[in-house]
Amino acid sequence: MSAMSPRTPSSDSHPLSDIHPASDPSGTVFVLVHGAWHASWQWAPTQRALARRGAASLAVDLPGHGFEAPLPSGHHLPGQPGFATEKSALAGLTLEESAAAVVAALRSVRRYQKVALVSHSAGGASASLAAERAPELVDELIHLSSFVPAGRPRFADYLAAPEQTATVRGQGLMLGDPEAIGAFRINPFSVDPAYVEELRLTYYHDVPAESFARWYHALSPDLPFAVPTTPIALTRERWGRIPRTFIRCAEDWACTPALQDLMIAEADAAMPDQPFTVRSLPGSHSPFAARPDELAAALTGGE
Repeated sequence: MSAMSPRTPSSDSHPLSDIHPASDPSGTVFVLVHGAWHASWQWAPTQRALARRGAASLAVDLPGHGFEAPLPSGHHLPGQPGFATEKSALAGLTLEESAAAVVAALRSVRRYQKVALVSHSAGGASASLAAERAPELVDELIHLSSFVPAGRPRFADYLAAPEQTATVRGQGLMLGDPEAIGAFRINPFSVDPAYVEELRLTYYHDVPAESFARWYHALSPDLPFAVPTTPIALTRERWGRIPRTFIRCAEDWACTPALQDLMIAEADAAMPDQPFTVRSLPGSHSPFAARPDELAAALTGGE
């Protein structure tokens, strides 16, 4: 078992299967940043699809995720005692620490001619702050239905917008008081069929119900409270100078199409030097599960 603290970002803690070395480092490498409750391993089908296209990739485990994810003590016990109220081990983890893990990963692949930083969902917070801190390490930003803090500084600001709240699903999935727990907590081992189905419909509705168990059991329960609630100050001179692409998920019930469009429009208004190139995918919030080959094509621009 690793003695590494979940608060310790490391650029060399990723499984070897996460790295697809390119035969020509003059090409593009995709640095993949997961969203809430996910980890590097959810990117594996997309990485295989990218490798078939000759593209290198590195999937990042943000601090407190993946094999380093701590679990509440009642997580696997009968009845899950205290699961909804136990203080998270990630309560003190900061957004700066998550961004530092992304910067470390970016630095490790800077030998490639082009580095594309891809973020999904809440991972847009860590990736955006990393790009602001070290724009020289990023040649393209790719947001996969992910938070863009250029118009409003916190993901929480967008999640409360009418464009989101009017049609979003999954509002009953969170357990306990996030501020008291220090995390936004879900239950990946719930035995309640209604809860599991709502989790699927919110994030993975185009993954068949009979296949979904393998996906939701791979989730971790806690997203650090700081990730969606910490303000991020982006500048035109740093983040705003990087070319950017938004991959829009057209039937997303977790980050609604209306919210995606709002973030794109507000970012372009605030940072007009590099307006978003927008590409669309059909389906849910999780194309890495439902259509990895189409996602790889969108990431590579159809090359």
